[in-house]
Amino acid sequence: MPNAGQMKELLLQSLEHEKGGVQVYQTALECARNKDLKKEWTKYFDQTQNHVKMLTEACVALGLDPDEVTPGRQIVKHNGAGLVKAMKMALAAGNAANAELVACECVVIAETKDHFDWELIGLCAQSLSGEAKAVLQAATDQVEDEEDEHLYHTKGWCRELWLKSLGLTSVIPPPEEKRDVKTAEDAAKVEKQRKKAIAA
Repeated sequence: MPNAGQMKELLLQSLEHEKGGVQVYQTALECARNKDLKKEWTKYFDQTQNHVKMLTEACVALGLDPDEVTPGRQIVKHNGAGLVKAMKMALAAGNAANAELVACECVVIAETKDHFDWELIGLCAQSLSGEAKAVLQAATDQVEDEEDEHLYHTKGWCRELWLKSLGLTSVIPPPEEKRDVKTAEDAAKVEKQRKKAIAA
């Protein structure tokens, strides 16, 4: 059984991070130049808005105030705002290709925490029972594959756009897109194959 206070903190931080993710994707879409990447991020933006709704509903169902502010939640909000600020700085610098790269990196940073939060929420769900288990398990079941895609596909975009900028062989859209990668194992296989291809 998870510590109730820490589980509440996890859910509130996760909710704040998803809200920040909406802002991150809005700004990343301003930076995106590649039409396939823009299409991908538009889908993720819509899904992230839905994640905010789902987490808000989960908090309410568990008797939590989704608007409660905690020190941890304030830090998460600050970090999200920092990613948005970084992308706006990149846009202001006037190099569109570099701004797109910065946006990819910021999305990877945001999605790494997102992915981790949802793993923890899933582990909490497994250790609970009754209504609380049902609420968190339903949310995790719906979101987990989406979060895997957000992280692994954007990492692929980031790698390939960097390779292109370096004048090395790039594959756009990245292999993660073509293979619909949704696990760490499959992502690692793609990365290993790409390293071999670059070294050849």
